[in-house]
This record gives sequence, C-alpha cells and structure tokens, in this order.
Amino acid sequence: MPMNSRDPYFDNDTLQAILTRKSVRGFLPDPVSAEDIRTILHVSARAPSGSNIQPWKVHVVSGTARDALSQALLQAHENGEPEQREYQYYPVKWREPYLARRRETGWSLYNTLGITREDKAGMKRQHGRNFAFFDAPVVLFITLDNDMETGSWMDTGMFIQNIMVAARSLGLHTCPQAALSSYPDIVRRHLQIADDQIIACGISLGYEDTRHPANQFSTSRLEVDEFTVFHADVQEKAP
Repeated sequence: MPMNSRDPYFDNDTLQAILTRKSVRGFLPDPVSAEDIRTILHVSARAPSGSNIQPWKVHVVSGTARDALSQALLQAHENGEPEQREYQYYPVKWREPYLARRRETGWSLYNTLGITREDKAGMKRQHGRNFAFFDAPVVLFITLDNDMETGSWMDTGMFIQNIMVAARSLGLHTCPQAALSSYPDIVRRHLQIADDQIIACGISLGYEDTRHPANQFSTSRLEVDEFTVFHADVQEKAP
C-alpha cells in the first residue's frame, strides 16, 4: 500500500513505519551507527514470546567481518555449491493461490531489473546479490536453539518484524533474507556460531539507495476483506 498525504494512516508514526517497510535490494554504503543498532535491538526485544523465554539470538556483522563472510558466501554461490538450509521455508508442494503470488512477485522483480525468463545467468546474478547483502553495511543473523518448536519460531518472527519496523522509525531500511541461511556451515565458521543454533535468516540493514532499479519494485497486498472474516457482533471502526 503506497503512502500519500491523503492516506488516513499518514500522521501516525507507527503505522507509517509499518506501511513504508519494504525489502530493499540496494543499499547505500553509508554506515549505520552502533547506537542505532543497539536502539533497534533494545526496542525489538519487547517482542512477545511464550512464557517470556525470548528464544532469539542476534549476530551483528559489519566491517571486515562482513566483507569476509560475504566473499565466502558469494564464492559458494558462484561455484554452484548446493544450498543446505536447515529447515523447510516454503511448501514442499506449491498450490494456488500461493504459487500465483510467488510467480507474480518473482517475475515482477525480474522485469523491473530487465531480466527475462530466458536469462538464467541474470537470475543467478540477482540471487547472488543476497550474499553481497545488497551492499548493506550491516547484516544481522538471527538464530535460535535447534530444539525449539513452532511457537518459538513464531516468537522469533515477531522479534524480526520489530527489528524492521524499529529500523524504519530511524530512517533505515532492511531486507529479511532466508537465503542467508542457505550455507549454514559457512556462516557458523565465520561467526563462531555453536552447532546447537539454527540460523533462521539474515537481515540486511542500512540506508536505501533510492536510485537502485530494484527499489522501484513494490509488492502488492490483499485487501482486508480478502483475508478476513468478521463474525457476528464485531463492529468495524473507520481508520
């Protein structure tokens, strides 16, 4: 949903931060201050979790550590090493309406970047941009204990959403990337992450490069009535 001055949510800072959050795929090299990162994580830690167990852990990577990890991930990708994600992110068998939504998003992004269906090399290059963190100066790796169950994954998802919204409130942007869990052994080796931790995702963090073609792409969203059932005696309020 695009924001404009007539939008009923425009004057609400929290709603504006949520509505303007997007997956940025082109960042400026401008550094992100340690103070801003700490603020984001401090606020995000208020995410709810069952019995307040707070199952998430974060590894903040920047500078030479970021560059070395990116180089190792890119090399694995370019060498065609098989991805070995430790959990199943997408359905094993796709079906509608999810398959159509996925295709719409993927091909719309490729069209924005001038990548055709026949351009397999271009697709591979664009996928490889994940491992350069889309040029973001900071990347956060989110992990949790590998014996945690579905509830803790839900909790961690809410923590991740808090990170992205808090970043927007400070004028920053993010890109949550399940792709960054594709080579867990490389990430573990570089960041000294214990074997009992599962790498959920990475989050690239920085300032948006508004001139980058990938950032001209915007995903669509369903209208409220397409995914909501209002049961008897529930009163709707105008926004």
